[in-house]
Amino acid sequence: MIYARIAGIGSYLPEKVVTNHDLEKSIDTSDEWIRERTGIKRRHIAGDDETTASMGVVAAQRAMEMAGVGPDDIDLIVLGTATPDKVFPATACIIQRRLEVSGGPAFDVHAVCSGFLYALDIANRYIRTGGARTAIVIGSETLSRITNWEDRGTAVLFGDGAGAVVLQVAEEPGILATHIHADGRYEELLHVEQGISVGYDVTRAGGAYIQMEGNAVFRRAVATFDKIARETVADLDGHLDDIDWFVPHQANMRIIRAAAKRLQMPMERVIATVDEHANTSGASIPLALDLAVRDGRIERGQNLLFAAFGAGFTWGSAMVKF
Repeated sequence: MIYARIAGIGSYLPEKVVTNHDLEKSIDTSDEWIRERTGIKRRHIAGDDETTASMGVVAAQRAMEMAGVGPDDIDLIVLGTATPDKVFPATACIIQRRLEVSGGPAFDVHAVCSGFLYALDIANRYIRTGGARTAIVIGSETLSRITNWEDRGTAVLFGDGAGAVVLQVAEEPGILATHIHADGRYEELLHVEQGISVGYDVTRAGGAYIQMEGNAVFRRAVATFDKIARETVADLDGHLDDIDWFVPHQANMRIIRAAAKRLQMPMERVIATVDEHANTSGASIPLALDLAVRDGRIERGQNLLFAAFGAGFTWGSAMVKF
């Protein structure tokens, strides 16, 4: 049997930091209000010369360094992003060129906050069916470019960043199970109203920015996290106690705590970075994973549960033996 395992992890956060106190100066909010409702203290914001591609390149390079692989070893790049550099080509192709990788497939997956797990699922299937031997899976976002910084309901939530993993062929299972889903009936609860084919106009008030019905999204997110976690563990004929670490999408600390409670998982076994990074959408899981691996909390041989929920609605999970 052919399996895929995570051989390396990397991440990147922009140098610019916007704190809650910074936001107090421009919108009707407060540090206390933001922390109470979201758990967020600060967020990193891409500089003028930084893009989804440039951040993804750095994260990928760091993952490749940890894995001990070079450009000639990479035969697949899958990028999860909702904020590509260009309409075309795919931002994955831009990253591919900058990494000096060539020949293998490189493409974007657009599943918003679930984008990294969609990309991981696809790359895992490529490796298990012999279509690739070494793949880079990236989540990278510049959400600040589609955030209305005058809207208190969304301006406090989002940040920029990138995370990446290198997947390699292995004799023992590393990616134990993945599940991805979508339900388009909830489109308008969380969306950017405009797109290329419907006349994108950045000057139109509200149309080019993230719009969200926060309470409805919160309720769906908590219920879905519980559902996908149990689905993944059941697929393995296991139990929630088999999970060493829960690494969720970093949307909101209230959502993370509620999901952990429904999973009967103590917060000591949950990797949470939303306080420092805010919601980085498709980048949030690999960012949190990289931090927890490098600070020594996550160790080789442990079982990790990834779970994400995003606009679409999309959702997904992965059980990984690291």
